[in-house]
Amino acid sequence: MSVHPVSSLSTTVATLRHAGCVFAEDEAALLNEAARSPQELTALVERRAAGLPLEHVVGWAEFRGRRFGVDTGVFVPRRRTEFLVAQAVALAPRRAVVVDLCCGSGALGVALATEAAAAELHACDVEPAAVRCARRNVGALGQVYEGDLFGPLPATLRGRVDVLLANVPYVPTDDVELLPAEARVHEPRVALDGGGDGLDVMRRVAAEAPGWLAPGASLLVETSERQRDAAVEVVGSAGLVPRVVVCEELYATVVIGTAAQ
Repeated sequence: MSVHPVSSLSTTVATLRHAGCVFAEDEAALLNEAARSPQELTALVERRAAGLPLEHVVGWAEFRGRRFGVDTGVFVPRRRTEFLVAQAVALAPRRAVVVDLCCGSGALGVALATEAAAAELHACDVEPAAVRCARRNVGALGQVYEGDLFGPLPATLRGRVDVLLANVPYVPTDDVELLPAEARVHEPRVALDGGGDGLDVMRRVAAEAPGWLAPGASLLVETSERQRDAAVEVVGSAGLVPRVVVCEELYATVVIGTAAQ
């Protein structure tokens, strides 16, 4: 239920538009929905106008048609990454074993495990705040571990993973400062910075992936269009058979590396 009359809602829209919010009307409606009192609405609007990501202000992000909790300081799942999950769902066998590396809020792994009716979901992230957030989103659906890439995963998963999602950071270090302030200031750098050419973390994941994948299973990573050829080389050099799928509507590029049968 709205906590403000229409006149106040229009004031919220004007405030957000003045702050540079492109979708001010939509954001105003979401903030109005989230607020439980006029005073809380004022506080939420002030946080958003100060540059905090909308998802951090309202405490959730929509992904694959569901709302996932997203705490302050946690990477916000992007809409283009829905394409990565869609590709994973299409590849997942019945009762799949799913691993979500660099899981952030856990939205990708939960969406995949739910849509594919996975038997097991394992997710991990190096960022403690992300792990806490992911554990709430994952709940009883799976396990969330804190640590660097494959490090905290149970050894019993080796050779059993059917779908390995790795939404690794892929922004080149020198380009991080060019990102919008919402990402650069309010999201953890470890979730954005992919090293000199943006592919450092992807190289580490690809190098270890064959030891964790089941025969015929796949690693899926998101990258940028300009990095696609280099990303294909990274995945192929690790001994996986690479292919690229693209969604022009979402500006999404996904590299899939499949293990030998």
